[in-house]
Amino acid sequence: MSPTSPRPPGPVVRPRRLRGSAPLRRLVAQTRLHPADLVLPVFVREGVDAPVEISSMPGVVQHTLDSLVDEARACVAAGIGGIMLFGVPQEKDARGSGADDPHGILNLGIRAVVDAVGDQLVVMTDLCLDEFTDHGHCGVLATDAAGRSVVDNDATLERYADVALAQAGAGGHVLGLSGMMDGQVAHVRATLDAAGYTDVLVLAYAAKYTSALYGPFREAVQSSLSGNRATYQQDPANAVEAVREVELDLAEGADIVMVKPAQPHLDIIAATAEVSSVPVAAYQISGEFAQIVAAAERGWIDRDAAVMESLLHIKRAGAQMILTYFALEVATRL
Repeated sequence: MSPTSPRPPGPVVRPRRLRGSAPLRRLVAQTRLHPADLVLPVFVREGVDAPVEISSMPGVVQHTLDSLVDEARACVAAGIGGIMLFGVPQEKDARGSGADDPHGILNLGIRAVVDAVGDQLVVMTDLCLDEFTDHGHCGVLATDAAGRSVVDNDATLERYADVALAQAGAGGHVLGLSGMMDGQVAHVRATLDAAGYTDVLVLAYAAKYTSALYGPFREAVQSSLSGNRATYQQDPANAVEAVREVELDLAEGADIVMVKPAQPHLDIIAATAEVSSVPVAAYQISGEFAQIVAAAERGWIDRDAAVMESLLHIKRAGAQMILTYFALEVATRL
């Protein structure tokens, strides 16, 4: 070929070829959702004889013990991976006594679900005090040298140990430490092991950010909180600190680590997946749920498409399991 001869044309690269039909897009999809990836958060309320609607979370209810068991059976039928239980007690006090009361509503709910479906569904528990304290914080309060009311980290760890024993005794499979206290994973793990609960898993809310999106959840658990939890939850401005928290929880023996909220912190989910040697979970929280539902109710977005897209984002970022209030409805479409 002479220097002046035209070069033969090269291949035309057309990525769109892989998008030409729904079956083709499905065949080459790199991220897939499965019902087993999903965990349904549920609320069980003391002193009610019928489920109670939560106004800021349309379609989500505070369950009775009976309806809670029915919901757990629906989870089994849908093939989802697990259920996460939160309690809504009638009485609260400064130390959150109801959290480790064997007859408290959450521990009764755990036992009821485990007895009904425990060999067919992973039963997760919320191990925290915020639903049970009359001040709404996740721990025991104390007064510091300046006369301010603060959460006492180490006193809170002792309460978490008591709650862990109660929840493990009720049959919980996975205990979700959501309080963001320093050293909580190591303290609870040591307590469980010493009591013989060596097979009970610890799920660490390793990077739980303070967020404006928790509002509907606080309605759901009838939170008594005034103010915020910024002194112990993650600052949304920080990423390196979140990865450090994840690494500390891994070193303390966490079986699963979680990022919460999910959608605003996809970068943290990805960073966690990079460093974690255990499964990574993400929690699509109440405000994320409410945003999609509210926009869809106004006709601004397609609900089904928006829900699926949001969950694919979270899975693609690196979460192996997703806690979402959409779990049951999505499972029926997968």
